[in-house]
Amino acid sequence: MAKNGKNNKKILFGIITMLFVFWGLANNMTGALLSAFDRVLQMTEIQQYFIEYAFYVAYFCFAVPSALFIIKRSYKSGIILGLVLYATGAIMFFSAAGISNYTFYLVAVYIMAGGCSLLETVANPYILVMQDSHEEGVKKLNLAQAFNPLGIITGILMSRFLVTQNMPDVNPEIIVEELDAVTLVYAIVGQALLVFMVILIFMNVPSFGTEKLEKISFGKAVKKLAKNKVYVFGLVTEFFYLGAQVGSWGFANSATESAIKGTDISLPDIAFWTIAAFAIARFAFTFLMNYFQPEKLLLFASTASVLFSLIVMFGSGYIVIIAVLGISVCMSLMFSTIFANALEGTTTEKLWGASFLVMSISGGAVFPPLQDYISDNYGVQAAFAIPAVCFIVVMSYSLYLLSNKQQVTFKFDLGLEENDEEEETEKQLN
Repeated sequence: MAKNGKNNKKILFGIITMLFVFWGLANNMTGALLSAFDRVLQMTEIQQYFIEYAFYVAYFCFAVPSALFIIKRSYKSGIILGLVLYATGAIMFFSAAGISNYTFYLVAVYIMAGGCSLLETVANPYILVMQDSHEEGVKKLNLAQAFNPLGIITGILMSRFLVTQNMPDVNPEIIVEELDAVTLVYAIVGQALLVFMVILIFMNVPSFGTEKLEKISFGKAVKKLAKNKVYVFGLVTEFFYLGAQVGSWGFANSATESAIKGTDISLPDIAFWTIAAFAIARFAFTFLMNYFQPEKLLLFASTASVLFSLIVMFGSGYIVIIAVLGISVCMSLMFSTIFANALEGTTTEKLWGASFLVMSISGGAVFPPLQDYISDNYGVQAAFAIPAVCFIVVMSYSLYLLSNKQQVTFKFDLGLEENDEEEETEKQLN
């Protein structure tokens, strides 16, 4: 029975990990489809702005209601509703292409992003509560997050071959026909999500103590979290990290444009390899966590990111390309490691804390405009001053974690009782 329980837990972990692939795909296909819709609808700058930031607005708006829904129902219900919203938004893209309507497209983006927000609010803390210790939780969350870039890479490749190659500068009527083919991919993704949802309906998804969460109100949870310095600092750090991630990737092509002149390297190649480096590094850092404290790895990565950002600012030639790739490598373990450490020590307020951390993704919408301003006035490479500052915040958090690290293993049990004496006896017998 115990063996079957472990096997079921592994299967469940694999299923939840697939969710990380799905929202990685959504984030990147949407950006490419935006360029296609822009050419059909000839959107204004304001309209483009609303489309680009619909994801961040949805993440911000859906996170807390998502936590409330999960608390009132269950993790399983949260996953199913998230998949329904994601699938609905994805299928709506196909209709949006057919009627070429901006508002319809904007609503589709918002609904799909809302589904992604709900799935993230469920998946990240659920991976943690499945584990027996903080260290194992950090490791498994990094492993699950390692599959997110696979969705990102898939989105980039699909965008590259379906949008870039199939959307030449031709008659708008022909572009609409090509757009129908591109948005068909979304319809297929939506149908795949519905199949995935049906499978989950018939699966046993344990609550892992979720019923304990109903004992604390939203107000009490906020007060409890506000008194938790590790959490508050982690929330702020996650906000700055997302600003660094979006800013680094958003300006990667512009910063390396002069360096690749006269070479066989193209800007799409740079975009692909930054994400590929990010994906590979996530698996590598997860492996290294078997030998090093995650907090020490976070300190190393954040320090290196500051240095790489400075190299991008003041360097030239191939070293700038290497630095851009280096930033992606270092960023790979940051989100999940910050997320897990911020929630360490939380019990009944864990889901509320997770929802605020998901809301912090809105940092990706705040910092890029500051980079635009610096880029316009001082040059593209100077814009990497913003990620450098953000990485300094991450470095400060890692130092704070290490200075406050206790010599005990905290159980991610959501307040469930543990038989510590029995565990201690087993250790002594062994």
